[in-house]
Amino acid sequence: MRILKNNVTLVGNMGSDARVTNFENGGKVVRFELAQDKSYRSNSGETKNKTEWHKVFAWGYYAQMIEQFGGKGKKVAIIGHLVNRTYVNREGIVRNITEVEIREILRL
Repeated sequence: MRILKNNVTLVGNMGSDARVTNFENGGKVVRFELAQDKSYRSNSGETKNKTEWHKVFAWGYYAQMIEQFGGKGKKVAIIGHLVNRTYVNREGIVRNITEVEIREILRL
């Protein structure tokens, strides 16, 4: 039996165009926000909609695919894993962020 750890499957729409970073060695990374719409019923029985946002990134082949075929509003289905990282923003404040690193694109 295969044990699955730290796997994420998301289906949603690209909430932004991919931001591409090219490296001197020819590699690249793309980053974008993935929007997932969620419907639920309030206590009063009214149907409400909520959009959940996920920060997503991809390297190499998948970065090329997203750069070429992706775009704001494009429906995508991805499999990935969660990555936690720390960075210092422009104001010098340390921030922690959780992102999804794409391992596979099911639909683009």
